[in-house]
Amino acid sequence: MSSKISALILTDEFSTNEVLKLFVSEYDNVDLLEQITNYSDILDKLSTVSGNSIFIVDISTNKQAKLDLILKVSQQCKNCKVLALSDNPSVDLIIQIMRAGAREFVPIPIIKNELFEAINKIITQFEEPKPQLNKCKIISVFSNKGGIGKTSIATNLALELSKLTKENVALIDLNFQMGDITTFLDLKPSFNISYMLENIDKINETFLLSTLEKYKNSSLYVLADPPYFKQADNIHPKQIAKLFNTLKDTFSYIVIDAEASFDGKNIAALDNSDIILLVTVANLPALRNTQRCLELFDKLGYDKDKTKIIVNRYMENDEIKEADIEKVLSKQIFWKIPNNYFAIMSAINKGVPVSILNSSTNVAQSYKALAQHISDNLLRENMVKKFENILNNQ
Repeated sequence: MSSKISALILTDEFSTNEVLKLFVSEYDNVDLLEQITNYSDILDKLSTVSGNSIFIVDISTNKQAKLDLILKVSQQCKNCKVLALSDNPSVDLIIQIMRAGAREFVPIPIIKNELFEAINKIITQFEEPKPQLNKCKIISVFSNKGGIGKTSIATNLALELSKLTKENVALIDLNFQMGDITTFLDLKPSFNISYMLENIDKINETFLLSTLEKYKNSSLYVLADPPYFKQADNIHPKQIAKLFNTLKDTFSYIVIDAEASFDGKNIAALDNSDIILLVTVANLPALRNTQRCLELFDKLGYDKDKTKIIVNRYMENDEIKEADIEKVLSKQIFWKIPNNYFAIMSAINKGVPVSILNSSTNVAQSYKALAQHISDNLLRENMVKKFENILNNQ
């Protein structure tokens, strides 16, 4: 990159400030801006800088206020990227920093080579402003028993992931005979999965974002089930796998409302999933079905961590307790969604997600927290390897 990049430093520690100024001054392609300590002035300055800029911020002190500032800078200053620092690094802190919008992280005390490496990566991001997404995660919501709420979970989870991450999320209805996602979201899509598969070789990002049905003003895109039963007969497992590989380049998350069956198309979806949310309820028939699913997944060679148990319509005073469920399944419960019949049915009948109808209900809060938990877990897995060496060297 031939043009200079501006850099603004924010730290409350004099020694950290002096080290940063010294190191940054040695980097040929970066010019230091005059230091500013008022957060509003920092935002104004970075918004008006001509060309690209780097905001180097030490969050060792006033952490929450600086995280809020990082979020505002990342949202409002399109030509600025954030490099964060801390003298007490941890994986959870790094997740908070990255979620706020920082692109790189360097621990304190600062090592020049590590700082320069982080700056180099940011400069590369300026040169390639739209890298291909290669960390897409596919999440299948599955049960081999109908009527226990998996479509509601898939729909609300997908929307909450899009709201939380602000990234593109695809919601796919693989219930080829009687899909309900369009009903749950009150959508009348012009295209469906059959059309998409017929045109699989023409697909690119523009095609996807214009063909999938966007849900209101969100970053959630819906791919509906075929409107006619016979169309599903022409869909083959290999096409499902090819579709997922194509969607990965455009979406950060793909949430699948899987059919309650073990046919080839459904197995292809489960095979290609990073996570299977296996939904059950606290009654004996459902738990027996869940046992059978786990046994089949074991025969299919799925890693045990791939399958997560979701208990829907959970009540603390149920006859079958949490410990009983875990004993029967020989597996820990990943998440419990509280029973709130009236909130869920009201949302379904109005064709809106429960969080839009009433975000304060216990079930809406649970969906939001589930999305946060899944996103954080996936982000943590990516971050642990990336920062393992750095944290171990401190």
